[in-house]
Amino acid sequence: MKTSRMPALFLGHGSPMNVLEENSHTQAWRALGATLPRPNAILAISAHWYTRGTAVTAMDKPRTIHDFGGFPQALFDTEYPAPGSPALAVQIQQLLAPVAVLADTGEWGLDHGSWGVLIKMYPEADIPVVQLSIDGTQPAAYHYELGRKLAVLREQGVMIVASGNVVHNLRMVRWQGESSPYPWAESFNQFVRDNLSYQGDNHPLVNFMQHEGAALSNPSPEHFLPLLYALGSWDGEESISIPTDGIEMGSLSMLSVKLG
Repeated sequence: MKTSRMPALFLGHGSPMNVLEENSHTQAWRALGATLPRPNAILAISAHWYTRGTAVTAMDKPRTIHDFGGFPQALFDTEYPAPGSPALAVQIQQLLAPVAVLADTGEWGLDHGSWGVLIKMYPEADIPVVQLSIDGTQPAAYHYELGRKLAVLREQGVMIVASGNVVHNLRMVRWQGESSPYPWAESFNQFVRDNLSYQGDNHPLVNFMQHEGAALSNPSPEHFLPLLYALGSWDGEESISIPTDGIEMGSLSMLSVKLG
């Protein structure tokens, strides 16, 4: 009998304003929280903790980080007081060895890439959350392999929630008026969709920069890389579904992926 596993998610988090708004994307996140098995803990991987080296939050009470500017005061007043889990942080350090993972006991917390989606899924903030940083000095294959090492957590009641955007080009955003997707953004978004269930060597999504639209879709990789942690934890048999999709403001993909 196959062991039941917690799902792994990649959520296109988009604008911080999704915290205050209700739309098709936030409704999809809320539905995930209401319908998925309740996790014992959550491992969050956000585009917004992009570091040299790898770190994991290891405090009892991670702070809510408001890592944005120019938004309404109500957004800065919003807190997500989920508990941490130092024990889970230690386990993550052990699973990722020989990679040296720093136990962060005070510098970071939960940034808006993490709490901005979790506040819709689990608004009571009563599930322990640990956040793992993304080492910006490492290639894409490194992050995919870390996802593979972390997969065992899903068999222990830990949900992996990765958060980013597979197309994220703020310089090309259409802030006013015309907001239809750029052709390169649509092409790259479809390329990601088409290759989610790829099995074999030389994974196209690990080699994503070979796509002709990749450089415009991801001028820097930090919003794409969280997807590789979720994909790395996939067992090759679980169902893959897309809770929400769409490109906003021309160059911001809201594609979300559920594995398992």
